[in-house]
Amino acid sequence: VIVLGVGFVLTSAIYTVTEIDQVIITRFGEPVSDPITEPGLHFRTPFVDTVNRFEKRFLEWDGVPNQVPTRDRRFIFVDTYARWRITDPLRYLETLQGSEITAQSRLADILDGETRNAIARHDLIEIVRTSNRQPANTAVGTETEEEPETLEPISTGRGEITREILVAATDAVSEYGIELLDLQFKRINYVPEVQQDVFARMIAERQRIAEEFRSEGQGESARIQGERERDLAQIQSEAFRAAEELRGTADAEATSVYADAYGSDAAFYAFTKSLETYERTMDPNTFFILGTDSELLRFLENPR
Repeated sequence: VIVLGVGFVLTSAIYTVTEIDQVIITRFGEPVSDPITEPGLHFRTPFVDTVNRFEKRFLEWDGVPNQVPTRDRRFIFVDTYARWRITDPLRYLETLQGSEITAQSRLADILDGETRNAIARHDLIEIVRTSNRQPANTAVGTETEEEPETLEPISTGRGEITREILVAATDAVSEYGIELLDLQFKRINYVPEVQQDVFARMIAERQRIAEEFRSEGQGESARIQGERERDLAQIQSEAFRAAEELRGTADAEATSVYADAYGSDAAFYAFTKSLETYERTMDPNTFFILGTDSELLRFLENPR
């Protein structure tokens, strides 16, 4: 029994500090040692001393979106998040009773207040943008008469505003033994009343750019159509000229053949032309009334 009792007492006196822990020993609620941050086995007075463990790792604070007015009286929802850690466990224990829930509540009060103050000192454009960047070129085509789009210059961007909040909040949370590592805007959004106007302006801008593309496309289509009609007219003109040249050459050759034939035997030529005339003008249903001196009857009366 004595051995078991001694073993139980020794077991109660030994505690372990891990790599992610930092420990404060309290006796009847009062700290009796400096913070213990080195991992390993440590000893305490059993049944009297209490081991209070605190996180050594980075902790997360996730804020709740708040409606905040800007300097230019634009109401926006701002959602922030931060990273923090416990750097002075003793002060953390004394001021916040070592409760992470209490620490999160104090952080929310401080960070929300500093965020609201910082947003109220700046215009919306400074909160949204980070630098004086050059806008993207939305002009259609290589040549345009429109002046290049420019953005309103800013003196302070989103990064500088978050640093302002971080510096102001760091001083406020240091009294709780907390170090604020980082703070960022997770989301910035318009209130519903303003969103519709913003969306309408965005739609109008996209429609303007789309109309520029359509206008450019219609102009290009008209140019191609004009070139097509010009090329077609040129081809038709050249084809007509070539056809007329061929027709003229053929007529000249036919005339030459006719002339040669007429020159060789004028009577035979006149006879064949008369036969062609008979064939074209006479049929069983046609009646002719001709004079006796008609040239048309000459070969009918005297075929030789």
